[in-house]
Amino acid sequence: MSSTSAFLQFWWTDTVRENFLSYVPKEDLCSLRLACHDFGVRTAPFLFRQLAITFRPSTFTKPARMAALERVGHHVRELTFNMPHGPDTFLPPLLDSVTGEEVTFVYEPCCLPARSSAARLSVPTYGSWEMTDLLVKQYPPLFHAAANVPSFIRAFSTLPHLKHLKISCPGQESAHRYRRSTVDYALISLRIAVERSPLPDLDTLSLLAIHPGSLLYLNPTMGFGTLPSSAKRWRQIRKLAIHMDTIPCGPTSPTDHLKLLHSYLQTLSCSVRRLVFRWNGSKGPFPLALGSELPLTTPSPPLACPRRCHLALRPLKFARLRFMEVENATLDASQVSSFITAHRRSITEFNFEDSNLRSGTWDEALAPLTRISGNERWKKKSEEVMDVPLVLSPVGLEDGEVQRVRREQEGVMERMRKEQRHLRSPAPGTGAWGKAMGARGRGLFWGTEEHMRRFLRSSVLAWR
Repeated sequence: MSSTSAFLQFWWTDTVRENFLSYVPKEDLCSLRLACHDFGVRTAPFLFRQLAITFRPSTFTKPARMAALERVGHHVRELTFNMPHGPDTFLPPLLDSVTGEEVTFVYEPCCLPARSSAARLSVPTYGSWEMTDLLVKQYPPLFHAAANVPSFIRAFSTLPHLKHLKISCPGQESAHRYRRSTVDYALISLRIAVERSPLPDLDTLSLLAIHPGSLLYLNPTMGFGTLPSSAKRWRQIRKLAIHMDTIPCGPTSPTDHLKLLHSYLQTLSCSVRRLVFRWNGSKGPFPLALGSELPLTTPSPPLACPRRCHLALRPLKFARLRFMEVENATLDASQVSSFITAHRRSITEFNFEDSNLRSGTWDEALAPLTRISGNERWKKKSEEVMDVPLVLSPVGLEDGEVQRVRREQEGVMERMRKEQRHLRSPAPGTGAWGKAMGARGRGLFWGTEEHMRRFLRSSVLAWR
């Protein structure tokens, strides 16, 4: 380290040093961390503030990787858990090795802490020894890593200051929507790990590019391995963002994913203050008013599924919601009006991006704003105006001609700058001479109409 007093004063001033390190690129932070011990200690909080994990079979089981996570985990504030769908995550049906018939697998998460080798051999991992043997032989290592709940709990226990959790599982094919994959088992383990790890600072959750069935495994009230205290952790969430794949709606389209979405939002409705929802793909229904959607209000024939509950969905009410944004949705004016009226005491800003109305007009949808404010000032919007520069592109010119035109333009700009400096200097005379020079200078600086016509008629520059 340099011994100069100026550098020491800069480096030992916490505010100045932290502001400087916040602007240093991550690649430079890696090099700076290797310079000396003090640099490594000071740069570690900025280098490991954001951590991205793509789940693999050895992500949470490799000893060296877990030891490294224990060393730097207390610096992590934002964690991105990425597990895309693919051929490795597909799970084929389980077949009996003797008869060839399909075997039903009833999953129950094993949340016991890590055991010794002798203890693991004495208790089956998946309920029975026969089922454990089938799963070990027929399912890939990625499945067993995803179902290893204790490894997830150990990993999340090393992140005591985690504030923002991002979950991304894109790429599910439409033909696999009703089949459980390795991604679903990983989501179950992740949810249990979040609920049973000390994460007092967690307040932001982003579900990015998730498939519709994932909310069944992330719901703390109806998922696998839930406890009466499971919902307590998720009540810490203040900011929620959901980007969900759309299932095309139709007369015979399934609605189970909409009920799962409604139940999940209802679980977090008591604590969420900022909500952002977006449908990926085609437009979907208004997620905050699913109880008024026609497919969910029309009772299905009792013979189709006698055990299905036909009770109407309760309207969603977010007690502390301050900001709401919905993107790529199709909704009714009555749904928007009812939502604004129900949340008039808490919400301060809402936004509908790329959304269309099926019935009614936006004036009808936003009519509660007039009743709440007592006037129609909210309808007045300021028009944004900006100057768009004219850009001419040389087409079909050789490099020599382009360089010559560039030099000519640079000469013109230099003369314009000189004329501008001359105009700023005091005029030697007064009266008509000064006014004439001012008019002449403005003409030279801004250009006249004839000058612009000659410039555009030039054969050197062409329009593209």
